Amino acid sequence: MLTNLFSLKELQTGEIKRLLEDAQAFRDGAAVPNFSGKIACNLFFEPSTRTQYSFQVAEEKLGLRVISFDPGSSSLAKKETFYDTVRVFDCFNVDLLVIRAHTRYYDELAGHMHTPIVSGGDGTGDHPSQSLLDLLTIRQEFGGFDGVKIAICGDIVHSRVAHTNYEVMQRMGMDVYVSGPQEYMEPGLRFMEFEQAVRECDILMMLRIQHERHEGQEGMTDAQYHTQYGLTAERVEQMKKGAIIMHPAPVNRGVEIADELVEHPRSRIFKQMENGVYVRMAAIRRSLEGELWR
Repeated sequence: MLTNLFSLKELQTGEIKRLLEDAQAFRDGAAVPNFSGKIACNLFFEPSTRTQYSFQVAEEKLGLRVISFDPGSSSLAKKETFYDTVRVFDCFNVDLLVIRAHTRYYDELAGHMHTPIVSGGDGTGDHPSQSLLDLLTIRQEFGGFDGVKIAICGDIVHSRVAHTNYEVMQRMGMDVYVSGPQEYMEPGLRFMEFEQAVRECDILMMLRIQHERHEGQEGMTDAQYHTQYGLTAERVEQMKKGAIIMHPAPVNRGVEIADELVEHPRSRIFKQMENGVYVRMAAIRRSLEGELWR
């Protein structure tokens, strides 16, 4: 049976903690498994910097050879389907597929592939490795999760990061809220006004406005958004002692967060990126070792 990673909803909290422990051990300099001779294919059908290349760094640290797929020069231009494109690489008898796509792609692949798949994100649905690196950063900062209060702020409806984090962070014992313009919210999620979130939360996780998913909808300008919902120097002064700033990136500087705050002492944005390599090493190890990992 393949050990895929499509969504953290598929994992018990014990498995999530094990992945975080593995990632922290890698960060702390523990011995790294050697998967020399194995091949990973990174199939990114959506643009990516942090996720795609941190997966590549993770794979190379584990000894894998890496093939990076370029959609623009592939047979997708000849109307080949997404499914057939992925099956091509599956037929090459490689050892791992890392896939990002515009939709919840894994439903059409499950049961048809012979190669384990680790998701690099699917449309607005799930982003499991991003949530793992967020959890690792929070655990490093607060020593655990119970009672840590976080507000995920911004374009909730279009954010796979928000969707994954809201569910898994609650399950891990955190006190989770969403905040931002009402037009970006989803029903059923715990809402907190932004100014209250700034004052009361241990973590402000700022999100990018995903204009590419808005399909021509008109909204407030970047300047208006920054004034009403952006993290400014004045708002940072209102944050509680020990509170931190997070962001999955890419960051729209001067929109959801002021330029000078990206590397503010409260910011953990680049630490999140560093942790991304180690959680992806842990996720890759889980998929390659399969039942042995358990």
